[in-house]
Amino acid sequence: MKRIIAAFLILFSTQLHAETMKLAVTTSFHNSGLSDVLLPVIQDEIGIEVQLIVVGTGQALRLGRAGDVDAILVHSKAAEETFVEDGYGTHRREIMYNDFVLIGPETDPAQIAEAATASGALQKIEAIQSTFVSRGDDSGTHKKETSLWSSAGFDAASFGAWYKAVGSGMGASLNTAAGIDAYILSDRASWLNFGNKGGLAVLFSGDPVLFNQYAYLPVDPERHPHVNATAARQLEAWLTSPTAKELINTYQIDGEGLFTFNATQ
Repeated sequence: MKRIIAAFLILFSTQLHAETMKLAVTTSFHNSGLSDVLLPVIQDEIGIEVQLIVVGTGQALRLGRAGDVDAILVHSKAAEETFVEDGYGTHRREIMYNDFVLIGPETDPAQIAEAATASGALQKIEAIQSTFVSRGDDSGTHKKETSLWSSAGFDAASFGAWYKAVGSGMGASLNTAAGIDAYILSDRASWLNFGNKGGLAVLFSGDPVLFNQYAYLPVDPERHPHVNATAARQLEAWLTSPTAKELINTYQIDGEGLFTFNATQ
C-alpha cells in the first residue's frame, strides 16, 4: 500500500509540474544571467517549465510567425509592432528596460568618450575607421546599431574591412571585440555579465537614444491553434507581478543593477 501511495504521489507531482512552454528570448537577455534567477521561481510558483529558445530578435520573431514557440521576449519595438499588426502576436506587453552602451579599447583611439551624442561617437569611429564589431545577425541589438549608424549619416552596408559583421550572439560578439580591441555596441546587462573583458571598457553611454525596452508577445492561437496560449497568459501574469518586479529590480552584478521593471498592471 505504501508503495502504491508513493507511486501515486510521484505521478501526481510529475503531472502537477509537467506544464511546459517555449519562450524565444534574445541572446542579450540570456547572457545577462537574469533567466537563471527567474525560471526556477516561475516553475515553483506557477508550475510552468519555461523552455528557452535563445536567438536574436529577428529569429525569435520568425519562430513566432512559424508557431514554433508559444511567446517571445525581445527588444525591437518596430519589429514587434509589425509582428502584432500582421496577426502573429495577440499583443505587445512591455516588461523591463536597460540601455545600450558603446564599448571599446581603454585607449579609445577614436576618442568617443569625448562625444556628446551616440551619433557623434559613431562619427568619430568612422572618421578614423577604427575596428568595429557588429553582431550582424538581425538581432534587436543589430537593428539598433544599424539605426544608430543611419542617424549618424552612414549606411553600415557600405563600410569596408574595418567594420566586421560576425553574425553571432552578444557573448560571442563581445569575445571577438575583446580579442581584436574593437569597438562594439552592447546592451549593458550582457556587458556586465561578460567575463572576458580584456582591455575593453564602457566608453559612451547615457544618450536617450540608447534606451533598450524588452517586451513580451504571446503568439496568437487563432493563427497557430497548437500553441500553449494558457501557459503564455500565465507567464505574462507572473512577469508583470510584484514578485517579478522585485527579482528584476534587485538583480545585480558587482553592485550594479541590470534591468528596471516597467510593466503596467
